[in-house]
Amino acid sequence: MSAATEPLHVVLGAGPAGTTLAGELVRRGHAVRLVSRSAPENTVEGIQPFAADVSTADGALAAVAGASVIYHCVNVPYHRQVEVMPRIQCAVLAAAEVTGARLVVLDTLYPYGQTRGEVMTEDTPWRATSRKGRMRAQLDERYLEAHRAGRARVVLGRSADFVGPGVLNSTLGGAVFPAALGGGEILGLGDIDLPHSYTDIRDVAAGLATLGTRPEGDGRVWHLPTAPAVTTREIHAMIEERVGHQLQRVVLTEPRPFGPFDAEFMAEYAEMFYQHTEPQIVDSTAFERAFGIRPTPLDATLDATVEWYRALPAGSRS
Repeated sequence: MSAATEPLHVVLGAGPAGTTLAGELVRRGHAVRLVSRSAPENTVEGIQPFAADVSTADGALAAVAGASVIYHCVNVPYHRQVEVMPRIQCAVLAAAEVTGARLVVLDTLYPYGQTRGEVMTEDTPWRATSRKGRMRAQLDERYLEAHRAGRARVVLGRSADFVGPGVLNSTLGGAVFPAALGGGEILGLGDIDLPHSYTDIRDVAAGLATLGTRPEGDGRVWHLPTAPAVTTREIHAMIEERVGHQLQRVVLTEPRPFGPFDAEFMAEYAEMFYQHTEPQIVDSTAFERAFGIRPTPLDATLDATVEWYRALPAGSRS
């Protein structure tokens, strides 16, 4: 199949998830367009960068023109999510309906709300009480309703907190690895002796790319491949083994500014802090059985993450 006739996969959002996904799709031999408000720079060969504002109807339609599959990986500053994410959904879902392209949505665990340590599966009830959790649940119901009504073909892939190469703005990202390598203070949140799931960003990409080419998964939520949960204290010990010294740790028992997380972010994050005061355990067995993809072992994830941070210029690590 020539490049001119090969089905086009359009990735909306050029953050760590979108960028990693675009690279995964290219490795799988797909034609790929990567979209952000300003055309992404330094993309790998085979990725077409494209600039568009997908919070508008015209911008979303321009971004997905010619697409066979659309991947919605757009995120916005944390304090603007409740305002902006519904607008983006409206534009992107309408574009999928108009073009007939399948829509793969990267989702969060927020709709579940507090679980009191219950293992999260795709059958876990949606009990969110936070503003952002309720907003995400409402968006997800609209996606699934559009699919049930036959207006669009939609599938959702949920991820735990990101970790891995390219991930900076995560509780296991820029607030941990730069200081671990440089001898500074790393961040721990809440009760660091509770199990907490993290999803390797490369598994996020592999999972979404698989959903994009396996339409039998459409019309439902899937948990993307996620390694078994361990405690934050155990993760810190694993990082110590890789950096060769004991970590200096600051544990925040309530939200306050630290490192890359400023006061504005932490004020917005306060309603989600329950994620660090109860176990957060994600079960991705359903996805693994359906599609034959296993999560990357946590050892390998941490190896790759430490090496990626080591290769960063010191000024780019936070």
